[in-house]
Amino acid sequence: MPKLNTHTLVKVAILSALSVVLMMLEIPLPFAPAFYKLDFSEVPVLLGAFSLGPGAAVLIELLKNLLYLLLRGTATAGVGELANFAVGLAFVLPAALLYRRRRSRRQAVIGLAAGTVCITLAGALVNYFVLLPAYSAFMGLPLDSLIQMGTAVNRHITSLGTLVVFATAPFNLVKGLFCSLIVLLIYKKLSPLLHR
Repeated sequence: MPKLNTHTLVKVAILSALSVVLMMLEIPLPFAPAFYKLDFSEVPVLLGAFSLGPGAAVLIELLKNLLYLLLRGTATAGVGELANFAVGLAFVLPAALLYRRRRSRRQAVIGLAAGTVCITLAGALVNYFVLLPAYSAFMGLPLDSLIQMGTAVNRHITSLGTLVVFATAPFNLVKGLFCSLIVLLIYKKLSPLLHR
């Protein structure tokens, strides 16, 4: 954990607030059911992870989801927010831990690539075994209804497994790639502000 002085707390608060705003700007993807929407809320979390460390990343990710719940409520009985938190950590923590070892552009690329692989794999496993069944149960929707939502956009989706392979995994891969690219483009420019 970084030293929790006033300066650090202000940065965590600002990055959390930016994350919430970005989380509200959702983009549907043509290959995934409507409940998968792309957002760029991991970008400020990654900026915090690189500048303040992995502990700050966990705090920003947690605050982002709590603030989102307070401002918007939940349409998923909390499952969507839990998914965002868990899968978000699978993305930002490997990136932060690898970048922390050596602060260089090359190491940032390696960390972001590792984070993208982790969000894709962890997102697939957690969705298959926990989140999609929980979403189905809490929302009172049969799992078949979720699968049919997937089939409507991709005829190859015919089971929970194919929903994860053809929608969940590509969704998280796209999110990881886009967020990584944005961070690589802006981190150096914002670094003086983030490291003050």
